[in-house]
Amino acid sequence: MAIGEYLLYRVEDNIGIITLNQPENFNLVGSPLWQELDEVQGMIERDKSLRVVIINANGDHFSAGVNLKELRGVDSEFIMDNLAWLQRLYSRWQEWPIPVIAAVHGLTYGSAMELILGCDIRIAAENTRLSIPEVRFGLTPDMGGTTRLTHLVGIGQAKRLLMACEEIDAQEALRIGLVEVVVPLEELMPRAMKMAKRIASMPPAAVSFAKKGVNVANESSVAASLLFEQAQSTFCCGTQDQKESIDAFFEKRKPIFNRK
Repeated sequence: MAIGEYLLYRVEDNIGIITLNQPENFNLVGSPLWQELDEVQGMIERDKSLRVVIINANGDHFSAGVNLKELRGVDSEFIMDNLAWLQRLYSRWQEWPIPVIAAVHGLTYGSAMELILGCDIRIAAENTRLSIPEVRFGLTPDMGGTTRLTHLVGIGQAKRLLMACEEIDAQEALRIGLVEVVVPLEELMPRAMKMAKRIASMPPAAVSFAKKGVNVANESSVAASLLFEQAQSTFCCGTQDQKESIDAFFEKRKPIFNRK
């Protein structure tokens, strides 16, 4: 299903697939794409049947980042009026109970890298080249780049990538923890779909609590995280999902989860 000029969106079984679709322009990021992304995110939030979302791109590259021609027209007034909304576009993935998988290839630069930093899992093709070069253009990342990059790769690596604007390949990204999986280009979407289908087959509440629990652990104290674990365990134990999971294991069959 087409959304507009910049994004495609379709649902396959219970997996939502967002595709950047301006390959002739390196899938550059800017206001038109963000507007369409906001629309797609709203559709996903209203669809309670979804279990996983995948973000990928058509063409030779995931995205070369922000459209610099558009960036030239941005001033402080625009930032004051729009930045909170823009930041939420890339933060919204973490508000959802379902996981978001980014499948990237080729150039993945700047704002596009900030987009995937907000996702839950990143799968990169072997030809992926990643860079966050905002400093080169007189600013620093403002859609979660400094925050999420630091959480993922640590202070030293984040400062290296941000201040030196270094480009790294997929294997180095894997080594420092920027991506979780690296595959040959032809295996990128099959691997993403395989992972999405595996997650989608799991008990929905358990997947949601696992995602939230990791987020809590990443952003708070051990004591707070242990309290969250107590709360989620109190909810999950004795539910129909749990009973069905255990019954299916012993009966050597696939579980069926009816709850949306």
